[in-house]
Amino acid sequence: MRPKHPSRMRSVPLLAAIAFAVVPQAAAMADEAPHAGDRSRMPPSADKTGPDKTGPEKGGGPPAPTTPEQSAKLLDELYARLATAPDQATADQIAQAIEQLWLHSGSPTADLLVARASVAAEAQNRGLAMKLLNAAVELQPDYAEAWNRRAYVYYLDNDYKRALGDLRRVLALEPRHYKALEGLGNLLLQLGEKKAALEAYESALKVNPNLPGARSSRDELKIQVEGQGI
Repeated sequence: MRPKHPSRMRSVPLLAAIAFAVVPQAAAMADEAPHAGDRSRMPPSADKTGPDKTGPEKGGGPPAPTTPEQSAKLLDELYARLATAPDQATADQIAQAIEQLWLHSGSPTADLLVARASVAAEAQNRGLAMKLLNAAVELQPDYAEAWNRRAYVYYLDNDYKRALGDLRRVLALEPRHYKALEGLGNLLLQLGEKKAALEAYESALKVNPNLPGARSSRDELKIQVEGQGI
């Protein structure tokens, strides 16, 4: 999602505006190749989290978090605001800020590897994407977003066992990663695990109640599961 018109930006919570300043080196790398937004998530979540120009103009905006502790504190406050966002537009703005923080691993090299992997995956070069993501998780094992992107590549290769393993690793590192929870629900649903998929969607919506894909999937699946008497 691109930032809204400047007049809309004035309504963005201060914490979201601060997070928009977090534009890792990955963003610059991703802009070297034209793309329509990163789709590196479990289909059909239609996620656009990824390297993107979401920061304020150069020289503008408050300073970005510079330590893991600052980033963690900012994420806690953003998640709290996301859970109580009054409307979809506000939720989308806060989610964008959160997703930019997900991309900021603390290692510019790891960020760059993930950005290149995203471009490679979109270009259908899954072999290259996998090599880059393998390097990213080896370099930065606690980089949840790298594991999340790799889960998607495993999914595309029909390696559901490894995809599930990587998604569980994401959630061990960041239990509030609502895109990973939504992806987990999508994958479990494809495997026929309807009850578990429903639980995953419910968990995603507890974090981000305005997640459209998870909400529609949850509502449809809930009817099916309750109709089966589960």
